[in-house]
Amino acid sequence: MKLSSYKAKIPEKIYSEIEKRGFLELRPCQAKSIDAGLFDDKNLLVCTPTASGKTLVAELAFLNAILHDKGKAVYVVPLRALANEKFKTFKKDYPNIKTAISSGDIDSADSFLERYDLIITTSEKFDSLIRHKAPWLRGVKTVIIDEVHLLNDPGRGPTLEVLITILRSVLKNLQLIALSATIGNPKELAEWLEAKLVIDDWRPVRLDKGVYLDGEIEYR
Repeated sequence: MKLSSYKAKIPEKIYSEIEKRGFLELRPCQAKSIDAGLFDDKNLLVCTPTASGKTLVAELAFLNAILHDKGKAVYVVPLRALANEKFKTFKKDYPNIKTAISSGDIDSADSFLERYDLIITTSEKFDSLIRHKAPWLRGVKTVIIDEVHLLNDPGRGPTLEVLITILRSVLKNLQLIALSATIGNPKELAEWLEAKLVIDDWRPVRLDKGVYLDGEIEYR
């Protein structure tokens, strides 16, 4: 789908930003997310394969929060290493967006985050920030939860579930964008999140399944 065909649905500043980065086409999950209300502040649960374009959906969401709605965005990831990776990527790709990372001491309110528009953090650290009642939280417009299927993880799941529950209680106008490549019960999760469900099976490289036995592969 050509990016230009969605120009009327994308706020001007955001369209200019992604066009400047060289995006000329939208992948299926990106087009579906826009159609589902990404720029109308709808909650979304995006379930598509790895490398199908979910990260750009997240980028469109935080650009909308920052450039269009003049609020803050928080990008939540499960691991500190992934937080560092996202921080470096977004700092490079969006030099005009004030981006910060907060993934260290979980017993700190990190008041310096007041000065930033995009905050990359882990679920444990974000849970701590909420419990410290960080004043800047009232300016958060959009929260992106990456790897949301970890709700089912015995270790991280409970923290993530409580985090989402508190967020929805404290921030009444919050837009929640949840991303995952693998969810066994997407409809039930979307209902719990009060989110529009975006599902697509497109992937950049075809995936074939087969069984290898005695030097031969039988594809299914």
